[in-house]
Amino acid sequence: MDTVTSPVLPRGNLPRTALTAIAPLTWGTTYVVTTELLPPGHPLFGGLLRALPAGLIALAVTRTLPRGAWWGKAAVLGVLNIGLFLPLLFVAAERLPGGVAATLGAAQPLVVAVLAVAVLRDSFSAWRFLWGGVGVVGVGLVVIGPDAALDGAGIAAGLAGAASMALGVTLTKRWGRPAGVGPTAFAGWQLAAGGAFLVPVTFLVEGAPPAIDAPAALGYLWLGLVGGLFAYVLWFRGLTSLPVTSVAVLGLLSPLVAAVLGAVLLGQALGTVQLVGFGLSLAAIVAGQLPAPTRSTAPERTSR
Repeated sequence: MDTVTSPVLPRGNLPRTALTAIAPLTWGTTYVVTTELLPPGHPLFGGLLRALPAGLIALAVTRTLPRGAWWGKAAVLGVLNIGLFLPLLFVAAERLPGGVAATLGAAQPLVVAVLAVAVLRDSFSAWRFLWGGVGVVGVGLVVIGPDAALDGAGIAAGLAGAASMALGVTLTKRWGRPAGVGPTAFAGWQLAAGGAFLVPVTFLVEGAPPAIDAPAALGYLWLGLVGGLFAYVLWFRGLTSLPVTSVAVLGLLSPLVAAVLGAVLLGQALGTVQLVGFGLSLAAIVAGQLPAPTRSTAPERTSR
């Protein structure tokens, strides 16, 4: 007789999951910091200051450089997770309403569920794919307004950005972290590589840096030290110790935090539809931390 075994989150994963979740919770502050503190028209410069100084600080503190093949691997991961992802994210944000861009980014867990099969040779999990779809719907209900407009280039950039980071986190899981290298050094390699990639891109697209006043300096410090170094250390630490699909779905927390801060600090309304979306998104996040239900065959009783 077949019975369904309910999924249970291993207790040992709870602290690591909670620490990893701090990263997307922190990234959720990016929107309000960018709109309220940073000079407009220089999103790539903001991404550059978020990555390169944090990476250089991590390298200076840990005094640990890649060795052998890890020079190339660190460069690939840095470009996918940071250097390529951030420009695509900003293009999507500029060409699309913020809600549409956030919803496209929320598709990342779906891409990771597919890449886990192709890259990690995991079995396809309909459970995780289903809940990833629920998360996309939930985020969409929270952040997409009735007047949302679509733009082909913006949609392409949003999807490409989600695919870039999805491939980055999947490869991070496949390659792991080198023995003897701590999470701070590992994050520093990627932040420095992604920041170095952004240097020519930023100056070719945006030209000279903007003038930086006191609020902008505070905003850049927050994005670089907290949203950059601190958050990415926790993120990559979680990626190497938790299932990649479970970590990916935690990214849904970022647009939810952005919506809450918009309501609390900027007076943006949250109605019934948005609250339903919150419920769906949180359900998807919790379900994404659970192993898929499995069927077990119980022995049939025989009469004597």
